[in-house]
Amino acid sequence: MGGYTDIDGHPTWLEERGSGSETVLLLHGGLSNSDDLLGSIGSTLGERHRLVAFDRRGHGRTADTDEPFHYESMTDEAEAVLDHIGGPAHLVGWSDGGIVALLLAKRRPDLVSKMVLIGANFHFSGVLTAEMSPESEAAKQIHEEYVARSPDGADHFDVVMQKAFTLFATEPTMTADDLRDIAAPTLVLVGDDDMIDLRHTCELYEALSDAQLAVVPGTSHGVPFEKPAETARLIEEFLAATGPPHTVMPVRRAPRAPAG
Repeated sequence: MGGYTDIDGHPTWLEERGSGSETVLLLHGGLSNSDDLLGSIGSTLGERHRLVAFDRRGHGRTADTDEPFHYESMTDEAEAVLDHIGGPAHLVGWSDGGIVALLLAKRRPDLVSKMVLIGANFHFSGVLTAEMSPESEAAKQIHEEYVARSPDGADHFDVVMQKAFTLFATEPTMTADDLRDIAAPTLVLVGDDDMIDLRHTCELYEALSDAQLAVVPGTSHGVPFEKPAETARLIEEFLAATGPPHTVMPVRRAPRAPAG
């Protein structure tokens, strides 16, 4: 069941499902809401984990504020939620949610056990396109979901869209060097036809000190909804692993001889 919880003085829609000794915090994408991940991969992940999901300000059932959208303030919200529910947790972030996960892992490594980054970029230049026809299937779905949930009403949708696209065009601004001190084991997951440039995704994977890479065939930026069972299986296997992967012919993970 979901309900409103005070997060930094703002009524925030938060929902808990499932059970287990480990918590998974689901971080939804931009112009999305917590129901999207709960409804796609949540049923599988909730079989073994305590799931927590919330709607960021201006998304889903959480009202907007007058402030612009910034990833740092979104990270403030996620940090406050984890402090509220009791961390650490595994972070599963899709799109903007993945960016928030990266920033939180840098800021509060004590709150992050493992991360799954789905279709996430660390710099705005990694996005191939953020434009969308109002008549497209995706645009219509975003609008319908917003109107069905937002306490701000349908007329506020254009405000949120403008704030979101300004954000997408200017943030985040991390570099590969900024990512190298993130120690949390990370699964970088992406569709083979994602709006995040595959070269950018590979750079993200290479920059993280303890990362695995999954490219799901026949999918787009909507990979958790297009192939939810496959996405959930990859996430479950990653979260269940108790150590680094063992492979027959390691290259990037090959043991290195000590210097000197």
